[in-house]
Amino acid sequence: MKSFRKELWFNVPGRRGFVNITGEVAECVSQSGINEGLCLINAMHITASVFVNDDEGGLHADFEKWLEGLAPHQPLAQYRHNLTGEDNGDAHLKRTIMGRDVTVAITAGQLDFGPWEQIFYGEFDGNRRKRVLVKIIGE
Repeated sequence: MKSFRKELWFNVPGRRGFVNITGEVAECVSQSGINEGLCLINAMHITASVFVNDDEGGLHADFEKWLEGLAPHQPLAQYRHNLTGEDNGDAHLKRTIMGRDVTVAITAGQLDFGPWEQIFYGEFDGNRRKRVLVKIIGE
């Protein structure tokens, strides 16, 4: 069995955002030379997420509104975590809801998706560089 590892780096301007990383992950699959296997895509920061869904702007706006309703950024004092001097208690909760990682099958050297599926990096405490791990195993 072969294995491949690569880090992708992102710096989302602003506090929150969603970035379609499907192309970058597909390039990793190509670089790996693995034809049959699994691809793990993992946010390496506790205020960021990786998830699979549709690349549709209305849906992304719905995510933003829904997440802000569940874990609003303000008032900062509502989160005990922020008593440590941080201001990102909401970002930790949003990451938990959206997920840490996804695993996508690789078939015939390609990411094996269902209809409309794409891979996204979700940022909930941006304005700084963060990384995503791509780990591929297979033959």
